[in-house]
Amino acid sequence: MKRLFDIFFSTVGLLALSPILLLLGIAVKLDSRGPVLFRQRRIGQDGRPFDILKFRTMVVNAESLGLSVTRSGDRRVTRVGRYLRKYKLDELPQLWNVLNSEMSFVGPRPEVPRYVERYTAEQKRVLTLKPGITDRATLEFRNEEALLATAADTEKFYLEYCVPRKIELNLAYAGGANLWEDTKVILRTLLPFGPRAEAVAPRPEAGGRSLA
Repeated sequence: MKRLFDIFFSTVGLLALSPILLLLGIAVKLDSRGPVLFRQRRIGQDGRPFDILKFRTMVVNAESLGLSVTRSGDRRVTRVGRYLRKYKLDELPQLWNVLNSEMSFVGPRPEVPRYVERYTAEQKRVLTLKPGITDRATLEFRNEEALLATAADTEKFYLEYCVPRKIELNLAYAGGANLWEDTKVILRTLLPFGPRAEAVAPRPEAGGRSLA
């Protein structure tokens, strides 16, 4: 049922949003030099690599100019890219990844290979799940770029706090996941209003590790 859900709504989404996808693609192309789409190798279900699709939001060769994660104020992000990232519009091309069975609508956000290599044996359990466009971790870390901007060492903070917390949330969610729960996650992603939990930096007095 989950796969049928993914096929139906990714197909409908690609068709219904095709005019918007075209306009966004034109905006990306006119704003800065480079391709419209950004392809990045990620690790999917059972450790299989695939290329995730996004609208390009950063300058060409951004990965060679900085980290694989971004924080608020990152100068590699283009003018149009800032808008796309703010409203998560850069993720829309992943509807094709869903249709192609590389991703699902709801599932753990896939990581780059060099971060997956650092997973513990327990954390690798998350690779048994099909990655998704959104998940509970996406909701909790909705303001991740602002959170990372507060860290003295951005990548260390991401790897030692953000990644373990995201995996924890996804493994807990997988135990009781169903189409109704998936639908609620999708709706909360599309309609980010009302009270919600936000990711906050760990504090030693609350049991978190100091990453300074």
